[in-house]
Formats: sequence, C-alpha cells, structure tokens
Amino acid sequence: MTGESSGQLTVADAGEAATIAAIQQAAPSEINGDDAAVLDPAPPNSRYIATTDVLVDGVHFRFDWSTPFEVGVKAVTQNFADIQAMGGRPAAVLMSLATPGDLPLDTVRDIAAGIGSTAAPWAVELVGGDVVTSSQLVISITAIGLIAGPDPALTMGAAEPGHQVVASGVIGHAAAGEAILRYFGSRDAVPDDAVLQELVRRHCAPTLVVGRGAVARAAGVKAMTDNSDGLLKDLTSLARRSNVTIDLDGAALTPDAQLYYAAEVLGVDPLQWVLTGGEDHTLLATTDQEPPAGYRFLGTVGKGTGEVASGAGTDPAADPAGGPADAATPVIGATPTVTVDGQIPAYIDGWDSLSHGGDRR
Repeated sequence: MTGESSGQLTVADAGEAATIAAIQQAAPSEINGDDAAVLDPAPPNSRYIATTDVLVDGVHFRFDWSTPFEVGVKAVTQNFADIQAMGGRPAAVLMSLATPGDLPLDTVRDIAAGIGSTAAPWAVELVGGDVVTSSQLVISITAIGLIAGPDPALTMGAAEPGHQVVASGVIGHAAAGEAILRYFGSRDAVPDDAVLQELVRRHCAPTLVVGRGAVARAAGVKAMTDNSDGLLKDLTSLARRSNVTIDLDGAALTPDAQLYYAAEVLGVDPLQWVLTGGEDHTLLATTDQEPPAGYRFLGTVGKGTGEVASGAGTDPAADPAGGPADAATPVIGATPTVTVDGQIPAYIDGWDSLSHGGDRR
C-alpha cells in the first residue's frame, strides 16, 4: 500500500513531526509526554506487568486482507490478551513504527485509530512510541498492565492434577477466517455472506471481552494462557510448564454452526480449525473450582507422564530431515501431553513464529 501512484501524502512527504502528529491526532493522550509518557503510580498492593509483540507487513498482516484500522486492532488485541492471561488489566500502550517512506500518511493514521479505538474500552491510551524509516512496514506494540492484590499472577506453571480446563471465547474462528481469505484470494473476493464475512473479521480484527482475565484470577483460577498459536499447542505449553497432562472433552470441542457452514463452503473439516487454529486469543485456564462466569468446561488435568511428550530431541519419524521435532508433534513412543477423549488428537499442528516461514497473516 504505497502513496506514490495514488497521489496521497506519504510519510516521507509529511516528515517525522507531522507523522507523529497524525498518530497523536488519531489516538490522543494527555499523558503522552515530551520525551516519555508519565504514568500514575501503581495502586497499593499492585504490580506492573509488560508485554510486547511485533507485526510485520506480509507476515502477520497484509493490506489486501485487512484495513489499516483492523491492523491496529489486531496489534493491540494480541498484547492485551497476554496481559489478561496473566490475570491483569491493561494500563497503557506504546507503538513504534518502522515504515517505508512511500506509505500513505492516512495508513499510519488509521493504524493509530485502530489502536486507540481498541484500547478505549479499557480506559487505556496510546501514550507514546517511535517512528523510523524502513524498507518494510513493522509495527511494534508494548503494553503495560497492572495486577492488583497479593495473589500470584496466572502463569502457565500452576496447573495441577484434578483441575478442570476452562475457556472464555470462541475457538477456531480466526483460523476459519484466514482459511476463507486464502481460499478466495483477497478480502474483496470473499462473497457478501454474513457468516463468511464475520469469520474473516475475527481473523483480521479479533476482539476481547474486557476484564475476563481479572475475573478469573479473582475467582480462583490457577493457571492461564491465551489461544494465540493454536489450542493444542498452547495447552501443550501449559501442560509442560506444569508437568501435567490434559485430556480435552471431544464434545466440548464440537465446532459451532458458523464453523460448520464455512467448512462446507471450503470443503474442509472444521475440527482442524478448532484444534490447531490460533489468534482467537481465547483465554484458556485451569481451576479446582466451578468455571468462573463467562467460562466453559473443556477438559481435565491429569498427572504428568514423566516422559518427553514432544518437541525435544530428534526423531526421524517425526522429522524426516533429522531436525528437531515440531513442538506440537508427538515423539513416537511417548505419551502425548494433550489428548482428546484419551486419544491422540485428529490434527496436531500450530503456529511457530520462527519456523513457519512467516506464513501467518
């Protein structure tokens, strides 16, 4: 998306000061200071938490699939999901842009507007960042959050045998939206169909329910992560950190009507989206109590196997090239860390930001 041929004002035309001014206009903040943002002190008995993510044009998004506004939404959502998954709430967000000079200034403005609009329901503002030139558009988001009270943060290492696995949010919708875009080739080519368009939106601009992470922590949830890389892969990470196994209830994983509809259009099995698709940013947790409000049952936690279940060492059967087995691929002969109704899942895959060639948009 360049501005040279369209006659639009570009970042290079505007210069650094005007580009920053456009960002501030699209996502205003009174605490965006001269050189750095000045945050209020953390409330008593609270702690700051921080997270960061990078989105690269052509790797994590593309403008024939997503509008610049949606890219801003997606950038903030994945960071705020990480804060929610710790049981916290966002407090501030910063954005740094490495941008080609011919990028239209309106594109930058719309990205910032998407960030500001998504942060607003949390009473959070875009409080600063940086802009530099680059051959490729790269968006880096840093989010600051708060955890209140003395209870520990909801890390992935606190699951115990006997816990229930619970979830808040849809599973498989973002993956379905990505599959629809790949099938039809571009956003404009997707039919004007309510279900298909909604699933595409779920991929391009996923959203969160405000406060679900803090609610879970207050309700006694012990371990938590979010579904960013795929249900099986993210739960495998949680199980390994906690040295437990997880058995998911197949009935609880039944694809919903929207997924079945889209799968019929594309001629695929919707269960694959549920098991391996990420980027829904659904909260996945374990608890020794009833599921908190807004959460549903997914499965149970069992004792660890004492075996290396996957992703460690080299297994020629798992990787014919002789390299390390994929983190979501069971090593032959080992007991899988995550099962469905006691069996190895029908699909085992997931997203890896370093080994998938950047093919996630």
